Amino acid sequence: MKKPTTILSDEHKNILKVIGAVLKQCDGIEAGKELDKDFFAKSVDFIRNYADKFHHAKEEDILFVELNKDGVLEHCNPIGQMLHEHDLGRGFVKGLSEAVEKSDKTEAVKNARGYCELLQEHIFKEDNILYPMADEALKEDAQKSIAEKFAQIAELEFEEKDWE
Repeated sequence: MKKPTTILSDEHKNILKVIGAVLKQCDGIEAGKELDKDFFAKSVDFIRNYADKFHHAKEEDILFVELNKDGVLEHCNPIGQMLHEHDLGRGFVKGLSEAVEKSDKTEAVKNARGYCELLQEHIFKEDNILYPMADEALKEDAQKSIAEKFAQIAELEFEEKDWE
């Protein structure tokens, strides 16, 4: 059985690839390139569907619920902060989407960079702090149950070639 935290970390790699592509687009815009509305529409769609509905839903609706049970994470529970950061990310994505609709390059870059920087730090914290805590705190039966619940969520297609 693949540990739930390993599954989530693997999904982080896909999210980081898209973040890299978004940051590259921001660099291009700042160097005078036009706003590529199709690219950003596709990015927003990926973020909303893969990063948020698929990945964050696993964290928020399954892993975090288990970690918040009495006696699991008794000290320094970071779940509240992780949820707050998910909400901040949603705000940046909303701002990015609105800026792209208005062809506002400045606001698009501001919101895209805000999202990317937030998520890079957020993913680092999850992979290096939260997930090791979860691995230590969750008993094998809880990990198995979480992995089974993850498996019930249909994986959304991620085409790597689109983000190179």
